[in-house]
Amino acid sequence: MSLEIKVPALPESVADATLVAWRKQPGEPVARDENLADLETDKVVLEVPAPVAGVLREIKVQSGTTVKAGELLAIIEEGAVAAQPAAAPVAAAGGAAVAAPAAAPKLGPAARRVAGEKGLDAAAVAAASRDGRVASKADLQTAARPAPRPVAAPVPAAPVAARAGRVDNRVPMTRLRARIAERLVQAQQTQAMLTTFNEVDLGAVMELRARHKDAFEKKHGVKLGFMSFFVKAAIEGLKKFPVVNASVEGNDIVYHEYFDIGVAVSTERGLLVPVLRDADLLDFAGVERGIAAYAQKAREGAIALEDLSGGTFTITNGGVFGSLLSTPIVNAPQSAILGMHKTQERPMVVNGEIRVRPMMYLALSYDHRIIDGREAVQFLVTIKDCLEDPGRLLLGV
Repeated sequence: MSLEIKVPALPESVADATLVAWRKQPGEPVARDENLADLETDKVVLEVPAPVAGVLREIKVQSGTTVKAGELLAIIEEGAVAAQPAAAPVAAAGGAAVAAPAAAPKLGPAARRVAGEKGLDAAAVAAASRDGRVASKADLQTAARPAPRPVAAPVPAAPVAARAGRVDNRVPMTRLRARIAERLVQAQQTQAMLTTFNEVDLGAVMELRARHKDAFEKKHGVKLGFMSFFVKAAIEGLKKFPVVNASVEGNDIVYHEYFDIGVAVSTERGLLVPVLRDADLLDFAGVERGIAAYAQKAREGAIALEDLSGGTFTITNGGVFGSLLSTPIVNAPQSAILGMHKTQERPMVVNGEIRVRPMMYLALSYDHRIIDGREAVQFLVTIKDCLEDPGRLLLGV
């Protein structure tokens, strides 16, 4: 029985998707729930699973096409078996190879009509088709078309001496990259963006982590990283300065009564920002589990649209790539973003003495329309105080 494969229901607010690539080709066997194709939206890549086992008979939409929910993508023949490769030639008595006899090809009514009208050898067309057994109407129509006339290639212009042998490689943006570009430009055009900086001595956090990381992992089943300290410190700052956790809607300032913290994750497709929901209600282990789960989903390309939706504040860590200092761009409609950077040993004056300390620069980019410099600076100072004395995070002071 033939089944139609259609574009699945798209996430809310997503109008269409781009068919990025087919994972199966006509004539190939497919297992139930096996991915047939990848659909890329503005934020995530969706899979098109096979509803039944069988053979992919026909592809209706080519890669690179924009499609909508419910649009026909392909045809599957349920329970069918993929064609076996043609038998190897059998040596004749005189040593010459002759082809083994082939079974008569199966033709549908439309294909038989085209073969009769065009005077085509259906067996020859079937042998040249993808599965080597079934000649479709499209196969026969293609075979009936005259071969295209060769066109003389244009004579290229003489290359500039400085660029001899070099060529441009032009590729279209992915939907995700185009969406990232659109949002970043939009944020800079609609917000009065400003960045303020501070630095933090991470010695106390590093010592605390080194002392308890083994026991933490043994008890909670997840590694103790640095991000949980920053998430908890940021929440303390957001509680003290609620406007940093707010957003602008028209002429209104919306103060969020919850703390959904976005944690930027770099993937092969681009930067994604999954959201830790109600992060203030999570303990350190809960934060680490949430981050680890998103990292795993990002590696598998399984981040869902709902994982990326919302968020009241974002933390991004350019330090994992070696960045020493940067000015991150706010993830609109949020009003602020915290940038972490590389931890680097530097000589610092501590109690009148020069000591080598593990230091990190912090950057807070914010929408100056609603956040004043005083609030931005004091927010960073709160984070600095919490990290340089981690006991504050446990006592809430």
